[in-house]
Amino acid sequence: MSWETPAPRFDDLIHAPTRLRITAALATATDLEFSALEDALGISTSLLSKQLKLLADAGYLTLEKRPQPFGRPRTWIQLTSAGRTAYLGHVQALRQLTEPEGVSDE
Repeated sequence: MSWETPAPRFDDLIHAPTRLRITAALATATDLEFSALEDALGISTSLLSKQLKLLADAGYLTLEKRPQPFGRPRTWIQLTSAGRTAYLGHVQALRQLTEPEGVSDE
């Protein structure tokens, strides 16, 4: 799958360190299970839940409870297209901030 690079746009919501790590992890996968994301980031359940709610309320990700053959349903998280665009635009804005003027990858 190919994604078009969006225009650089600094996003205050994504820029917070935990939310930046969440969106970066989600940008590399189709979806992630809550506990796998929690383990990968090494943060508490309550902190992850709070940050996911902020991102979901902004329309940047979706949360889906999926039933399991046994045990409780598990929550899966996926970036929306708006979330992916916001994340990629934020990364582009950070690159612009960190690259010396006149330096190009081309």
